Amino acid sequence: MRFYRIELPLLILIAFANLAPAQQAPPANREKVESRSDSKSTPPAVAENWQALGDLKSSLELVTPIVVQNDEQPDLVRQLVRVQWRPNDPIDLWITRPKVTGKVPVVLYLYNFSDSSDRFHDNGWCKRATADGFVAVGFASALSDYRFKWRPLRQWFVSELAESLGSSVHDVQLILNYLADRGDVDMNRVGMFGMGSGATVAILAAYADSRIKTLDLLDPWGGWPDWLKESPLVPESERSKYLEPQFLKSVAALDPVALLPSLKTPNIRLQQTVSEPVTPNISRERIAAAVPERTQIAKYMSPEDLLKAWKNTGLSGWIKQQMRSQTPKSDGDEGRASLGSDSQLDRVFDFFLQVRGDLG
Repeated sequence: MRFYRIELPLLILIAFANLAPAQQAPPANREKVESRSDSKSTPPAVAENWQALGDLKSSLELVTPIVVQNDEQPDLVRQLVRVQWRPNDPIDLWITRPKVTGKVPVVLYLYNFSDSSDRFHDNGWCKRATADGFVAVGFASALSDYRFKWRPLRQWFVSELAESLGSSVHDVQLILNYLADRGDVDMNRVGMFGMGSGATVAILAAYADSRIKTLDLLDPWGGWPDWLKESPLVPESERSKYLEPQFLKSVAALDPVALLPSLKTPNIRLQQTVSEPVTPNISRERIAAAVPERTQIAKYMSPEDLLKAWKNTGLSGWIKQQMRSQTPKSDGDEGRASLGSDSQLDRVFDFFLQVRGDLG
């Protein structure tokens, strides 16, 4: 399966961010709720313009959300809410809120396409993500995890790159609309963390939606002509078709290298792991050269260096610090889119060794 093409250093980073068992059982009522969701009215098929990142005028409308799970704990409340605005493409939002009163800032988490949603219902991850009074919202991008299973085997995230990116960017905007309608989130303090392909989606979403005020990006993809030509993630048997002019044209408007210079997001951090193999050096350098001057850039020579930094500050320490320093505006300014420890490190490397054995 193509998901096994994930790079080993990125697997280490995923393990550290999760610090949880690699597999967890889904909620007991998952199957029952999926049947319930299928029985409800679904949105009509629409012609979605993936290149128009901010254009939600193609009849993408939210059908009635379903609260699948509500898990109350001493310090937080975790909800699984199923939303949908396309046929056969429900999206599971894991929304974890600290037990505090009033509206609180929110961070969206989007990981690499090869990752799963397991961490979003891990108690340890939820406690860290909501610490200091933040709502954490986790979800999967288009053509990934469970959103991939109904597609033909020949299709995957890169083969349908324009759809994967464009649909995910539209998803982010519609998720923000839903959060605004809930009334318990401070929409003037919205941040987004992205890793790998998720970081690319985060860049494009922030370009399209000014409600995102803080971006924390880890090893984003981009610079498509070079990335598609040299990335080892792309199978050699498929590479030639991705280098054809028609395919490159379809993703030209979705290239972070083209959009980053004009990105208006106030707070941006770019984290790059030099030894990360999926993104070629030339693409990595072009991304770093394209970011606005105000961007904080952190480069790590190895995954171990990144783990040391995360051990000191935590995964979301930087993004929360930027959002705490933001001055909240009045509610009238809120808008809708126009439409760790040494033992923890041991667990990381144990996970890495296990994965290496599985792939070897």
